[in-house]
Amino acid sequence: MSVSVLIPAAGQGVRLGKGPKAFVKVGGRTLLEWAVSAFGWAEEVWVALPPGGDSPALGPRVRFVEGGVERQESVARMLEHARGDVVLVHDAARPFVVPEVVDRLMAAVALGGAAVPVVPVPDTLIEPEEGRYGSVLDRSRYALVQTPQAFFREVLAEAHQLARTREVMATDEAQLVRALGYPVELVPGDRRMFKVTFPEDLELAEALASRWRM
Repeated sequence: MSVSVLIPAAGQGVRLGKGPKAFVKVGGRTLLEWAVSAFGWAEEVWVALPPGGDSPALGPRVRFVEGGVERQESVARMLEHARGDVVLVHDAARPFVVPEVVDRLMAAVALGGAAVPVVPVPDTLIEPEEGRYGSVLDRSRYALVQTPQAFFREVLAEAHQLARTREVMATDEAQLVRALGYPVELVPGDRRMFKVTFPEDLELAEALASRWRM
């Protein structure tokens, strides 16, 4: 199966507070450079950039589109150009991609057409009540979703079309595919594939970058 990787990188990184998040540096490389480098084996990589920005030099297989206001719009624009049988959608803010997780995703998507990596919730999970400790939720019933997420291209394209028709917005592609009525398989993720969101995440990323060899 041929693979297209889609990396939405048009976000402004408001919570991180350092400008467009994809261009924040960790270990001497931008988060986007880290993310793209993990998919050197793919047939093509599409990146959605902030409007008006220059395209960075990331290699001959990397192509660019202008991103939308929302992540979902950026992915839809890249999807229009993708030619792979399978598309992997990956957050630029997740610089560290574990190959074994990708292997699990590719095996699962080949069988079912849609798969995402998840990790267990490690902490006590509550529903706050007016700023106070509220009801405790059964953390064994929940999981944290990561990227990359893998889909048959036709399935994801249909899911995005349905979302446009219904004017539905989602925080990841798995939600759109599930709304289509298509089952999404879960595979074990890896905590090293965390998302850089807050300033303290940069400290963790710097520490991991110094020893990353995958």
